Amino acid sequence: MFMAEATFTDSNFDAEVLKAKGLVMVDFFAPWCGPCKMMAPNIEKLSAEYEGKVKIGKFDVDDNPEWSGKYSIQSIPTIIFFKDGEMVDQLVGFQSGEVLKEKIEAHK
Repeated sequence: MFMAEATFTDSNFDAEVLKAKGLVMVDFFAPWCGPCKMMAPNIEKLSAEYEGKVKIGKFDVDDNPEWSGKYSIQSIPTIIFFKDGEMVDQLVGFQSGEVLKEKIEAHK
């Protein structure tokens, strides 16, 4: 189990994501979501691979309704990429590790 993943919440989202320098990948998920569980190992692997280069973390939409609402998260999993605090890309639904890595490389 990798521990490089960040945990984003309503209370730390502004500081951890919007005020962060560089690329941040946020996985909007819920613990009961099947596709989210299927993506979890890919996200854990990427967070270890890009540790110190790209901030990668999870955001539980059930426990944190404020920012989920601000970004109009309708379907999960949703991955949003932020660069220097600005949203630069978004993926909805299950994504392979390869697709996620391509997006990281395109934006970092």
